[in-house]
Amino acid sequence: MEKVEPIRDPVKIEAMKNYLKGKNLRDWCLFTVGINVALRCSDLLSLTIGDVMDEKGKIRERIRMRETKNDNLRNIMISPKAAKAIKEYLASRDGYSLEDPLFPSRKGGGKKPLLRRQVGKILSVAAAAVGIKEPISTHSMRKTFGYHSYKKGYGVEKLQKLFGHSSPGITLDYIGISQDDLDEIYLKIDL
Repeated sequence: MEKVEPIRDPVKIEAMKNYLKGKNLRDWCLFTVGINVALRCSDLLSLTIGDVMDEKGKIRERIRMRETKNDNLRNIMISPKAAKAIKEYLASRDGYSLEDPLFPSRKGGGKKPLLRRQVGKILSVAAAAVGIKEPISTHSMRKTFGYHSYKKGYGVEKLQKLFGHSSPGITLDYIGISQDDLDEIYLKIDL
């Protein structure tokens, strides 16, 4: 399997959002939520509307769920941008229940979630449309969150815990911290 990278350029992230929003609100919301909550794609696709919205139609502050890969309980804040995307997207949907998938496939009458490979195709097409040359997959959303968190000064130890990795080195490799990123430290700390 080809190693995929985070989307490092914030301009490309915004271009992806704009492209996806122009094509399909569901796909835009999926990407926006995906890069802001750092869930694995399988967990993102397992979300129901009730996981993100209460009975009164208010977007929840947190997603509480068990991860499918390791059964860990997660308690994830929904960022303002993710909440706004969910609200706008759900306002465009008709006739749903809280048990319905947040990101339904067109097949199955909206009662089955998108498949991981469908999401991969959606992201690859969008990435190509905005000029991203690096390989992109469903994992790129989670890696993008980690990369930008690290670049904004959040320590690798916190990210390691967030991702459930066993060592800081695994986390740094996972989020795509390259030799160029490390070299930047030497250039900026020129005592």
